[in-house]
Amino acid sequence: MRGDLEAYSCKLAGLDKKLSRSLEEDVMESSSPLELSKSPVGPLTEATSRKTLVYLILTLNHIYPDYDFSLLRAHHFKKEDSVAAIEETIDAHLLEVWEATPGFGEEPFLDCLWSAIDEVMVLKECDVYSYKSDLESDPFGEKGSVWSFNYFFYNKKLKRILYFSCRGLSKTAVELSITTDYKYNTDGDDDGDQDAATSMARTMDL
Repeated sequence: MRGDLEAYSCKLAGLDKKLSRSLEEDVMESSSPLELSKSPVGPLTEATSRKTLVYLILTLNHIYPDYDFSLLRAHHFKKEDSVAAIEETIDAHLLEVWEATPGFGEEPFLDCLWSAIDEVMVLKECDVYSYKSDLESDPFGEKGSVWSFNYFFYNKKLKRILYFSCRGLSKTAVELSITTDYKYNTDGDDDGDQDAATSMARTMDL
């Protein structure tokens, strides 16, 4: 199993701020009349709805720098019904980890996990969104993926967004990945390129 759990501030600066403005313009120009009046993130004629969509897109771009999500639009996302329902879905996927992994101190793993997330995000104030993967142009369709989930917990009041994603991979896929990583892991100049690619993520990172 592979996962991502990262929280970001939505107070953008520098390159993120410029990209945000560009994305907002693109969204207005390319969205359908229906999306402008009603979408999973709200009417795109409203600035707050456009900003929500931009935050979702920027978060994916930061988490997966090898992919470009700039062409995503509101219909690529879904607003979930409630935080409680998503907690149940995630818990069901992580049940094996819960049973096999001790928590911190006497607290079970999942209780400890949600407590930490709530401390950062204040879950009762969050809206939850999910990305509807096409399983071709993003990491969720990678070979050997058995199941996956991805959720964005967005607290508009705190101006924070937390991304939580996991992918269940077959044993064969994991073994192949380990072999490939070992083969191509060098100490060359690529480290500098990687730092450049992740610099924007650090400016948003809580």
